[in-house]
Amino acid sequence: MARSRLMEISGWGNFPSQAAKVYRPEKMSEVRAVALDAPAGTLLARGLGRSYGDAALNEGGSVLLDTRLCRFLDFNPETGVLDCEAGATLEDILEAFLPRGFFPPVTPGTKYVTVGGAIAADVHGKNHHRDGSIAEFVESFDLMTASGETLRCSREENTDAFWATIGGMGLTGIILQARLRLTKVESAYIAVEYQRAANLDQALAAFAQGDEKFQYSVAWIDCLAAGPDLGRSVLIRGNHATAKDLPPALREKPLHLRAKRKKSVPINFPGFALSPFSVKLFNSYFYGKYEDGPHVVDYDAFFYPLDSVLHWNRIYGKRGFFQYQAVFAPGDGSRCLRELLEKLSASRRASFLAVLKTMGKGSGGLLSFPMPGQTLALDLPNTGPDTIAFLQDLDRVVLQHGGRVYLAKDACMTRESFHAMYPNLPQFNAVKAKLDPRNRFSSSQSRRLGIGGGV
Repeated sequence: MARSRLMEISGWGNFPSQAAKVYRPEKMSEVRAVALDAPAGTLLARGLGRSYGDAALNEGGSVLLDTRLCRFLDFNPETGVLDCEAGATLEDILEAFLPRGFFPPVTPGTKYVTVGGAIAADVHGKNHHRDGSIAEFVESFDLMTASGETLRCSREENTDAFWATIGGMGLTGIILQARLRLTKVESAYIAVEYQRAANLDQALAAFAQGDEKFQYSVAWIDCLAAGPDLGRSVLIRGNHATAKDLPPALREKPLHLRAKRKKSVPINFPGFALSPFSVKLFNSYFYGKYEDGPHVVDYDAFFYPLDSVLHWNRIYGKRGFFQYQAVFAPGDGSRCLRELLEKLSASRRASFLAVLKTMGKGSGGLLSFPMPGQTLALDLPNTGPDTIAFLQDLDRVVLQHGGRVYLAKDACMTRESFHAMYPNLPQFNAVKAKLDPRNRFSSSQSRRLGIGGGV
């Protein structure tokens, strides 16, 4: 069996930080040995740790890192179907397959995500309003259960396990490998249109009137704006650029992107660095920097602007931060958004990153986050118990408007709120009980929220 180390680990928000026995297997046989024989009572698979809160933590238990199980196993260039181990990352896929004209079908705001982690969180991106979440593009995966058995899961085979594992946050077993359909593209660039909106009403109207033209759509939103400026935004929408869309200098090698030099945040910033004043200055700069109209940008700048700065989470200091993401139904979206933004603006809490998107229909798993409506994502510095109380207050607003909070971003939802937000929980628990009757696969989050009988 692979060796373990007692380590203090955290999610990308650097809060909370918890100790666990960490295994890093290099062979599938070692994965099975850990699943069956790891001495700590509970086990959780973990990728690159880009979820937030305690979703990928297992305090006092065992954590299995799958990052060394990252091989590509097969690829069909006619269909774009890729077979790979669960530890392969979106960055790996981009490096290997973008030069051949293929792109990940769905991507969150970072490419430093494993395929197994993407499935477990049922990740979504800027194209959810049109294409849905990663669930739409997963053809099958192999799941190792608590008994050491490996199940092939798909829409036709072990269906219950398939829909419980997608969005199931690693609580049904260990995803070993997956079959995923990639998207065919002509270039490494995005044809983008920027549109500034003076307030929330203008932003939502622009989404409603124009999103059908764009595969990808998102808005940066100024959460410190108030009064008639509440919700002022910059809409950033685009499609994969064809070779003809590119300026002449890029047409010769449309799928080639020159390597960029990355910057890094070397130390944790002091707490005062992200004050309301500094964030207000940044928001004014951001709102003014974009020129309305069409532009062509590379995929890195469009999808992964923060990936260009290594360890950017350190700007929030040693206490870390919360990323909060909620979705609310279309009928209540405007009212819920307005109420959340008013609370945020009144609190003078500085959200350095605030993103608004429209979500469409999708199949999703039993505990998947996406649903039709609007979704708002915020980054808030951890200032202590007052921040947790504030976020739980936001949870109550979201719940009143028929919405829910993303498990991959959650750090402080109450058990009562979670159970009300996720009505498919009893069905998930029933499937998990069959796959994992002793609740071997568990996380700090699942025990906090009472998922799978967690206490």
